[in-house]
Amino acid sequence: MEIWDILNADGTPTGRTTPRGGCILKPGEYHLVVHIWVVSGSGRFLIQRRSDDKKLMPGEWAATGGAAIAGEDSFSAARRELFEELGIETDRESLRKLARIKRKNSLLDVWFTVCDTPPECLTLQASEVAEVRLIEKEALSEMIRTGLFHNYGKEYFDLVFEKIQALRKTPVLNGETV
Repeated sequence: MEIWDILNADGTPTGRTTPRGGCILKPGEYHLVVHIWVVSGSGRFLIQRRSDDKKLMPGEWAATGGAAIAGEDSFSAARRELFEELGIETDRESLRKLARIKRKNSLLDVWFTVCDTPPECLTLQASEVAEVRLIEKEALSEMIRTGLFHNYGKEYFDLVFEKIQALRKTPVLNGETV
C-alpha cells in the first residue's frame, strides 16, 4: 500500500501520513505529485499512454508522473517515477524543476529532462504504461486540443511549453545547449 505525506500549503510535511485513497484531505492539506516531461535533443516530446487497467485516466496519453511516497522529496519522486515507468535514469544535473503548481489537494511539481533513447529501447512498466511515442510540439498541441492527450489546463501547458523552450535555449547538460 502506498503511503503519502500530508503537507501544508508551502510543502512542509505536517508529520502525518495517509494511505493513497484512504482519506479525503482537508482544506489546506496537500500531497506531492510530480510530472516529468522528457524531450529529445531535437525538441520532440516523449509522451506515454497510460495502461488500460489504471483506475485514473485509463488508456489516456499523458505526462510521465505520479505521487511522491512518504519520506520522498520532489526530486526523488520524479527520478523514481521516470525510472519505474520508462527505465530512464537521471541525476540532479539533468533533471530540472520547471514549476510548482498548487491544486485543490496536491502540490504538483513539474520536471524536465532531455533523453535521446529511442522509444523502442525504453523499459516500460506494463502496469503503468501501455506505449510511448516521440512527437513534435505541434502534434502534442493538436492531441491536447482534440482530447487525445489529457488536458491539464491551458495555464499548465503554457507554463510547461514556455519553461521547456527557455531551458532548451540555455546550457542544461554538460555545458552543451540542447
